[in-house]
Order: sequence, then structure tokens, then C-alpha cells
Amino acid sequence: MGLRDKIAIIGAGCTMFGENFHLDYSDMMVEAAAEALEEAHLTGRDIQAAWLGTAFPDAGVWKGRSGMDLAQSLGIFDIPITRVSNYCATGGDAFRNACYCLLSGEADVVMAMGVEKLRDRPPQESLVRMMVENGHPIIQKGFTAAGTFAVTITRHMHEFGTKAEHLGMISVKNHRHAINNPKAQYRQEFSLEQVMNSPMVAWPLTVLMSCPTTDGAACVVMTRTEDAAKFNKDYVLVKGHGFSVSTGWDLPFYDPHHEFTGYRATRVAATKAYRDAGISNPMKELDVAEVHDCFASVELVTYEDLGLCARGEGKRLVEEGVTSAGGELPVNLSGGLLSCGHPVGATGLRMLYELTRQLQGRAGKRQVPDARLGLAHNIGGPGAVASVTILGAR
Repeated sequence: MGLRDKIAIIGAGCTMFGENFHLDYSDMMVEAAAEALEEAHLTGRDIQAAWLGTAFPDAGVWKGRSGMDLAQSLGIFDIPITRVSNYCATGGDAFRNACYCLLSGEADVVMAMGVEKLRDRPPQESLVRMMVENGHPIIQKGFTAAGTFAVTITRHMHEFGTKAEHLGMISVKNHRHAINNPKAQYRQEFSLEQVMNSPMVAWPLTVLMSCPTTDGAACVVMTRTEDAAKFNKDYVLVKGHGFSVSTGWDLPFYDPHHEFTGYRATRVAATKAYRDAGISNPMKELDVAEVHDCFASVELVTYEDLGLCARGEGKRLVEEGVTSAGGELPVNLSGGLLSCGHPVGATGLRMLYELTRQLQGRAGKRQVPDARLGLAHNIGGPGAVASVTILGAR
């Protein structure tokens, strides 16, 4: 069942992403929901169903294990609220479920909320510790996110001549973009030399090619398109969506057919989203994109997986400035995960917040002139889970 022009975002909200020590898990949801509900001219009592995306309650503050944490924070009771966890594509999955609830007719006004509180613990006691202490007693040791994604880019470098400097150029671009995003964790420019000389995490990925650990929340409020104007005339349309789980946790590393130069989950999800939206040439038809850049290497190979260029040509888009502000297809004008940070459950919905503001013409200094069609992409696990969403101006 396609989503094209059937669902509308009537409100979007997002907290500042960063070290939000002054806000607890509930406070961040309240702040994001308040912005979205105000835009939709609604209150929490108008929400008829909701999805709460928190990927790692045990690595954070033990919140987000159930929909009751959203109910209690917003004071919305006696409605269905489902907790969603699907690695870094958690926000996209919460959004997807909310859309299909509307299409089914089960509810008329729904909310998709993503939130993650990771900075109340040191990183070595949260996500890193979780990776070390869980899973296989031997294989899992040393199985870090940076190491996982470094495997793919080193093969890509071998096959296509991509250089570490291309990854550095993506970091420079996204940090430059973030200067114009008041909700980004880091709003500071870095030179290519600074990026390349920052401490090594997992070759060739340096610290400044890696996203920080972050707190944050984001949400959208939606209804069916025929009802949207009575809530907010400045709504944004859902044009297409694709979601795919294309492999397992350890499986890609034992799969003799895995080419290690890209991620099948992104390709499958993008094919579905493009078909929904009627897109045949994404480079020509899209105006703006938010792409998962947990590490700079992921953004580069995602250019290719999304069909923005041929396999091996991602470096060309970087060299020619195609994906920079003012380029043919600006990518991560928000600053991306490298600058905004990555509160895992919230990132996908933060991207939809950014696209909503771009398509409304309300993105301030980072606005793309006359933006009509935007794409948001997340990938999670070892590249196993991906979400691609296409939004359009009404």
C-alpha cells in the first residue's frame, strides 16, 4: 500500500541536540511535543495513537521500555502507544507505523516520537559497554560501531580508489552546514587538516569523521491529507517510504556474497520509497536530503546506494561540491549526525523535522530556495536495517 499524498505532517518539534543535562528523558519529550502540537493547533488529548522510538533504554536512563513513558510524560492516557526499537532506524520505523495506522482508519490524528538520553552516563558506560558486554563472548569483543563501518569503507577504497581525504571533505562540509542550525550539538567549522589530524578511531575514521554521543528528542504529528488543512494549512505531504531489514547482526561478515562496498538495506528501502513517490532520477528530482552520517564513510557509500551516482562515484560528488550548500543536491544542511549528534531513537524524526522546515520554506539561513521534494535516510545495526522517507511540499 503506497503512501503518496495520503498522509500529511501537520506539526513537527525538536529539542536542541547535545548534552542536555538540564533536561531529563521526559522533559525532552515534552519540549518536542509542545512545538509539534502548537504548530498543529492541538493538545495532547487530541492524539489518538502514538509510537515511541527509543533504541537503547538499558544504555541510557532506563526509560523508553514501554509506551507508558510517553503517556506519563505528556499526560495522554487510554490510547494505544507502542514502543519501537530498530537500531538507528528506530525513528523511521515509528514514523512508518504511525502512517499505516492512519491509512487503516484506526485513528485520525497520530504522533511519532523519538527520544534518547545517552549523556547521563559516560560513553564508555553506555553504548560502548553495551557492545562489549552483550552478544557473542568472543566475536562481539572489539565489535565497535566505528570498526564495523570502517570495514566497508576500506574495501570501497580498495575497489574504487576512494581516499580518506574524501571522508574528511564530508566532515568539513557537514560541520560548515551546522553553523546555520541552532539545534545542532556542534556549530563549529573545521579545516580538512584538522579533520584528518584528529585522533584515529578505526582507520580511516578519525574523531571528526565520527558522530558524538548525544541527548535529544524529535516528533511529528500527522493526519490523513484530506483533514490536514483544518489543523494547519502549512502541512507537508508524505510522498513515499521504504523500510528494509536485509541481513542480521553477524551474518554480513560470513556472507561470501556480501561485497562490503555498500548496504543492501538502503538499496531495498530506496527502491520502495522511489516507487511510492514516482521518482525515476533522484539526483535530478530531489531538492534536499538528510543522509545517515554516523561516520563520514556512511554518507559517501549512501550516495551510491541511493542511486545519486554510480557505484564508486561517491567521491566525485564530494570533489565537485554536488552535495554542499548551493550544490545540485545539498545533503545534510542540518549538519548531519556529525554535527547534530546521534540520540539514536530521535535521529530519524529529527531528519523529518529538518525536511518539514525546508519544505515549508522555514529553514532560515540553511533554506534551499523553492525546495519541493526531500529525502531522509537512516541505517542501523551493521548496515542491516534502513529507512528511506520522501516528503514533499503541498
